[in-house]
Parts: sequence; C-alpha cells; structure tokens
Amino acid sequence: MKFTIHVKPNSKKVFLRKEDDGSITIAVREPALEGKANQAVIEALSEEWNVPKKKIRILSGEKGKRKTVEIDL
Repeated sequence: MKFTIHVKPNSKKVFLRKEDDGSITIAVREPALEGKANQAVIEALSEEWNVPKKKIRILSGEKGKRKTVEIDL
C-alpha cells in the first residue's frame, strides 16, 4: 500500500489525521534534522496500524514535508 503523507515536525501535539483528499497528516515532536522526523513518522505509522517498522519505507520525500510511504502487508 502506498500513501501520501504530510509531516509537521517540531509539533507540540502528536497526531495522525486522514485528510479529505486521501492523504495523511502526521505531526511529530522530533525536528527535521538527521532523519529524526522520518524515524518518528515510521514509528507513528507502525503503532497506529500494528505493522512492524521494517515493513514501512519512505519511497520519496525524505528531505521534504510531503512523503510517499509504502507499507508491505
């Protein structure tokens, strides 16, 4: 499964929300430095959908706020 995700790093509140256009917004506390926010996104998706972290990959957007993520089910 592939998803488009919009990430909000350095957020005071942590949340995962599905948008009307089918994308997902994830707010994480970690900064967008050295992949910390990306790792937090993978952890949030893993917890939300009970999927092992190793089955979640960021396909594109590793250095941006809009990402394409693939989950192997």
